[in-house]
Amino acid sequence: MELKSVTASVFFSSDVANPDTFPHFYCDMQMYTTTMTQPDPETFLLQCVSWEVATKENKWQGRNIIRWANGEADAAYKAAQAELDPVKRAAHFIKINDLVTGDYIIVPVVARPTVQALNNKLQARISGWDSNLYNLEDWYKDA
Repeated sequence: MELKSVTASVFFSSDVANPDTFPHFYCDMQMYTTTMTQPDPETFLLQCVSWEVATKENKWQGRNIIRWANGEADAAYKAAQAELDPVKRAAHFIKINDLVTGDYIIVPVVARPTVQALNNKLQARISGWDSNLYNLEDWYKDA
């Protein structure tokens, strides 16, 4: 196995000519963190559909950088787009997730499914990267 570390500014750049950017994915495995920035997973799961495969022809702009194609996932995604019932829609997205993780296409290594809340008078910075108490010494309560 060859381990290669690529500087983040290079790895996440949009330089289509650089083979070290993450959409090229010229290796058996790569690791980086990605997050779902909105509650609805539709945009996030574009990385799992065949029409979003990153290729030289689309200038490596497709969201599916792993170049995985699965007809069941494509069908579930299209069904979710047309589904108005939120429970049925969620079931389609869960199916895509199960297919991706079941085929070991994406291996989740970190999960942060926590709920964070503060009293109206408590002043504290909450982090999505560390313990909720990471800077407890800086917390204070308004008078």
